[in-house]
Amino acid sequence: MKAKPATEENIQEAGRIIRGGGIVAFPTETVYGLGADALNPEAVARIFEAKQRPFFDPLIVHIGEMIQLDRVAAMVPGIARECAERFWPGPLTMVLPKSGDIPDIVTAGLSTVAVRMPDHDVASRLLAAAGTPVAAPSANPFGYISPTDADHVASQLGDRVDMILDGGPCVVGVESTIIRLDESGGAVLRHGGLPVEEVEEITGKLAEKETPGEPEAPGQLPYHYSPLTPVTLVADLKDTGKLSSSHGVLAFSTPEIDTGDAHVEVLSPGKSLREAAARLFICMHRLDALKLERIYAEEVPQEGLGRAIMDRLRKAAARQ
Repeated sequence: MKAKPATEENIQEAGRIIRGGGIVAFPTETVYGLGADALNPEAVARIFEAKQRPFFDPLIVHIGEMIQLDRVAAMVPGIARECAERFWPGPLTMVLPKSGDIPDIVTAGLSTVAVRMPDHDVASRLLAAAGTPVAAPSANPFGYISPTDADHVASQLGDRVDMILDGGPCVVGVESTIIRLDESGGAVLRHGGLPVEEVEEITGKLAEKETPGEPEAPGQLPYHYSPLTPVTLVADLKDTGKLSSSHGVLAFSTPEIDTGDAHVEVLSPGKSLREAAARLFICMHRLDALKLERIYAEEVPQEGLGRAIMDRLRKAAARQ
């Protein structure tokens, strides 16, 4: 399926599709999402079918205005409202007790719901046109590299969706940070596009959630965000050995070693973690399309957005 430009006419059409039980791929500041009416279980089931996503992996519900938060969540702690006021719209997802309006298929049967407000003009206009909270995971086959432009969606999902809205490349480039806030305190469930250090200015220190067993938020399975090409994570590119044209290199900055005939993608020549995050999935898509024998990915500093990048690289390397 060819993506449609995000004109007002097309956004209104996409809103009608969602209200009618269809599914629409749309841009956010993080990655492209695949959205359906979060209050319609049959529509949400189409997301799982299109992505071939297991039903035990919960979805994030996207809202366009703060008033919808009280429809999605049964209870919103004061600290969660503080976070919403500070970081929404933006790449922060909060896991809260779910309301009775949210079908169990959205939350994988859990008593909690993941919710966020995206910071993207097209997403905001689509949510307004749909007039309903929208459940939306990333718009790609389950477990594969997340899409950060409309062409990624078109090539991966094709005609399995009713419409693809093209809003250009995603600015943040990695999924949202997910935190759980409840009476017992709080925990980080996934590192993402908002550095956890900024959230902790409001919440205080958050626990790092270990994720054995079934997930309580998206992105918690052992492997995820993975190219079909095997990935090896290296602390230093000197550890790769001799490279050939059958190898790819995903470098944090311009390599200081001889990479030979290897295919090289550089995340940030200036060693900017923000630029590296925005380019991560774009570079992974490019290398994966070459059908190489292996991709060597260089570790990045584990601070700020670097923690989200390393989370994606570790999970990509876990699929061998």
